[in-house]
Amino acid sequence: MTLTELRYIVAVARERHFGRAAEACHVSQPTLSVAVKKLEEELGVMLFERSKTEVSITPVGEEVAQQAQRILEEVDTLVDLARQGRDQLAGPLRLGAIHTVGPYLLPHLVPEVHRRAPQLPLIIEENYTARLAEGLRQGDLDAIIVALPFEQPGVVTLPLYAEPFVAVLPADHPLARRQKLDIDELAEENLLLLGAGHCFREQVLRVCPACHSVVSSGNRIQHSVEGSSLETIRHMVVTGMGVTILPCSAAGADRYAQHLLAIRRFNDPVPERQVALAWRSSFPRPRAIEVIRQAILETHVPCLERIRGVA
Repeated sequence: MTLTELRYIVAVARERHFGRAAEACHVSQPTLSVAVKKLEEELGVMLFERSKTEVSITPVGEEVAQQAQRILEEVDTLVDLARQGRDQLAGPLRLGAIHTVGPYLLPHLVPEVHRRAPQLPLIIEENYTARLAEGLRQGDLDAIIVALPFEQPGVVTLPLYAEPFVAVLPADHPLARRQKLDIDELAEENLLLLGAGHCFREQVLRVCPACHSVVSSGNRIQHSVEGSSLETIRHMVVTGMGVTILPCSAAGADRYAQHLLAIRRFNDPVPERQVALAWRSSFPRPRAIEVIRQAILETHVPCLERIRGVA
């Protein structure tokens, strides 16, 4: 039994497909299939049920795959501990960020991290919260930047900053004549939001209960933007397709002339989200995590309210 074979088992259990598992492991499918079969023979049990159309995992296979994942995590910890003895800030850090944070925070964060720790390259992944949580749990990511609430067993979650929401409207929209708005007023407009699966959509609906009726009305325009990015939605606002609610860092005040786009704050209580840094409590490079935390706190995004707690 080898660590490589254990990685193959975990990959097949995750992908439920030998071809995709082989691709994830950067080997040919025959190589992976032969290794898995060899391990099944060595253990004397069938780990996967195979057919022409699908692969399913047996009950004992599920237990073996989970144990294999734990073993691989321990091996990674061993390697990281050895690296820790040399320099916690030397070597890549795998950092994840949700889609509605990454494009707006990373351009400020990356140069600040490089200034503080030039030997700490970042391997960056943008994804949905659920995918990032899975990557963190499986050891594919070292730390992730997500919106609260976020709770996972064995994971430390540290709030970093609060970010207010703002209304984004075409510059000639009647509501743009006012300095501040009530968030429920946007429920009477053609409100453009991200599609299901985006945590920011759920955050907006949580602070604007009246908006539920808009996004569940079957509006064709609403369906047309589901799955789009905040950037795309903002472009659509400029064209006059509707209005939207964005985190302030994504409002794009610097991207459009004022005669095209209007950004308005909300009346108290101002809706906002809290963004946090999360990492496994067993991660053996706390100094690297602290560099990321301090770099985020020092980024120059003016609308964020930093939370300067103790790591």
